[in-house]
Amino acid sequence: MSQLIEHHSRKAARILDSARELVLDHGVHKVTVSEIARAAGVGKGTVYLYWPAKEDLILGLFARELLAFLDEITTRVSADPATVLPHRLAPLLVRTGLKFPLARRVQSGDADLLRLLTQQAGDRELFARTTPSALCETGMPIHHRHGLIRHDRPLAELTYAVHAVLTGFGAALSDPATAALGVDPDQVLADTVARLLEPPVAPSDSAVAAAAEESLVFLRQIQKSMLDLIERSQTLQR
Repeated sequence: MSQLIEHHSRKAARILDSARELVLDHGVHKVTVSEIARAAGVGKGTVYLYWPAKEDLILGLFARELLAFLDEITTRVSADPATVLPHRLAPLLVRTGLKFPLARRVQSGDADLLRLLTQQAGDRELFARTTPSALCETGMPIHHRHGLIRHDRPLAELTYAVHAVLTGFGAALSDPATAALGVDPDQVLADTVARLLEPPVAPSDSAVAAAAEESLVFLRQIQKSMLDLIERSQTLQR
């Protein structure tokens, strides 16, 4: 059975939706449980029925966004292992990340949200593993081992470079008006990453499959940790 209580309770789902909108509009510090309850059309006590404190609700909300991000990536790679190729993976990562505004708020330096996410050592370590730079640092060696990226440049330099490229394209794609007329940003990103990272000789299908499987193992470990965190943050654990 799903560990996400919103799958069993419409009220919980409304509370999460309302909390997300209020946090995005006003920030973590200014939002109260009373405001969340009012926006969700429930009593204040109902919020506490599902989460022991506002901080637990926000923590679980952020973890859900990261879980949804990971779910989409793993689903796509599982369905087509070639998705793990850098020129295909880069646009997927950026486009998927843009769907989750709380994560973007953290990246923009929301001090209150950052403080909440790092109060507990275990949570701090988990969220640190899901930052764009950390994902690059973990994923790039997998690609390197299986020959999906070039070997004529130091891996640390390539990792830094691709992180910078993804960060820049993420910022640009968050404002579609910045794209020149007739330009396909996803294709430009794919071409940029291909030129930056990919070797002159394409890797074998078996190498691609092995890289995809190793990447999925890593991503599924984080998915499980996120689900465990979500379950810990809830008052009602099913």
